[in-house]
Amino acid sequence: MATPQKKRAAGREKKPALYLAEFNTAGEILHAAEKTHAAGYKNYDTHTPFPVHGMDAAMGLGDSKLGLIVFPIGMCGTIAAFSMMMWMNGFDYPLIIGGKPPTSTPSMIPIMFELTVLFSAFATVFGMFHLNRLPRHHHPVFTSDRFAAFSDDKFFLSIEAEDPKFDLEKTKTFLGGLHASHIELVYDDDKTVEAVSSEHAEAH
Repeated sequence: MATPQKKRAAGREKKPALYLAEFNTAGEILHAAEKTHAAGYKNYDTHTPFPVHGMDAAMGLGDSKLGLIVFPIGMCGTIAAFSMMMWMNGFDYPLIIGGKPPTSTPSMIPIMFELTVLFSAFATVFGMFHLNRLPRHHHPVFTSDRFAAFSDDKFFLSIEAEDPKFDLEKTKTFLGGLHASHIELVYDDDKTVEAVSSEHAEAH
């Protein structure tokens, strides 16, 4: 007999968010990441209790794009400091002391350095937030009870439903071929996740 929760779940359209596959060792998740990348999936991620050596290469990840944000913003800080002091000391309020030129570059270097570091620091923080799509206060993967083990002794691979290759049956079959110990379909609606998870566990 269906539980009230399952009846509510069946009474409304459920939108899949991702497939979550569980693995027991670092070697298994590394192999799974390589196969997922080779299969052409793009919107996927791995979740491990510790950094796994070689994971970036296995997932086909390139160098961080953060430097492309930080460097130009840092140079803007350098230019801003130079322009500010050039205007203040040379034109707006020049002070001639001991015959020294008001636009002496060596005296500007400390402030130019400080504004370069300041602008770079802000670019690093906000650039990181942008690239990581943060802040995001909730993700459907956290509705899985099994996912809590990723910070203990389990390894997970998730494939997002937004991936162009995502298909309920084909993706499930693909993950099954990776010899995952457990495969779970997670929905956007957290009230239906438990029912789907329990049904899937009973089927296996």
